[in-house]
Amino acid sequence: MTTDTRHADTWAASPAGGRAGFAALAALTAAALVGALYMVFLYAPREREMGEVQRIFYFHVASAWLAMVAFAVVFAGSILYLWRGRLRFDRWAAAAAEIGVLFTTIVLVTGPLWARPVWNTWWTWDPRLTSSLILWLMYLVYLVLRGSLPESPRMRQFSAVYAVVAFADIPIVFFSIRWWRSMHPVVVSGQGMNLEPEMVHTLIASCVAFTLLFALLFRMRLGIEWARLEAQRLRRILLERE
Repeated sequence: MTTDTRHADTWAASPAGGRAGFAALAALTAAALVGALYMVFLYAPREREMGEVQRIFYFHVASAWLAMVAFAVVFAGSILYLWRGRLRFDRWAAAAAEIGVLFTTIVLVTGPLWARPVWNTWWTWDPRLTSSLILWLMYLVYLVLRGSLPESPRMRQFSAVYAVVAFADIPIVFFSIRWWRSMHPVVVSGQGMNLEPEMVHTLIASCVAFTLLFALLFRMRLGIEWARLEAQRLRRILLERE
């Protein structure tokens, strides 16, 4: 394991990647979200059995997809930090974890809203629901630990190890409806997606839009973190000159 490197590491160059690039990403994300909303409410057909409430499905699955992408970034950033010891990788993991927890919360809220008219209950200890709740709790603990422990290389190393272990719940969440008896529908199977073509198109568009949304939020969060670290650096310089 390499030592923690707080030197420039090109982190001092704003991770937001420039105003023009950020503006382009924001515009593309906005267009993709508008297009996805159009497809959800005007293009996708009304589901015959569940009716209009089924449209929550597109937000629910897209939020779950975004959360999985975020936690994959947490995992990758943590592995890279343990390997290379560079501060930027730790910040990647922390930023992605915040976004992942936010959208896992949306998953846990939209799921019961969608399921209530179908299952006649707000919550059941279904394998998919239970494993998703555990996932949310594990990464919430990750954020609490980072916020409660003093900033140090040891804290970052401990957080990285914890994140690597927590990622083990991701395949459990995904395969839970295949490993155990579950009320949760299987959307993707060996025969493809069990949806009408227009629904498949809408789901893909929603996932693409939410992927862009993750990229936008991720860059925004890194930009905020860069500004915070830069302010700390300038404060130290001023104190040294006094």
